[in-house]
Amino acid sequence: MPRILLATLLGLAGLLLYLGLVLWLGDRVQRLHWTLQLVFYVLAGFVWVFPIRRLMFWAARKD
Repeated sequence: MPRILLATLLGLAGLLLYLGLVLWLGDRVQRLHWTLQLVFYVLAGFVWVFPIRRLMFWAARKD
C-alpha cells in the first residue's frame, strides 16, 4: 500500500478516535468552571496537530 494512502487512512481513523474522546471528555468538562473549559478546549484544539504533523512528514518522506 502506498505510504500516502496509508497515512491518509491512519490519519482519518486517528482523528475520528480523537474526536470521539474529546466529545466524551467535553461532556464532563461542561460541569466545570468556564476557565477550565477554556483550557480544555484550547488544548483539545491543538493537541491533535503534533501526531498529524509527524504522520504527514512520514508520508511525504522520500526513501
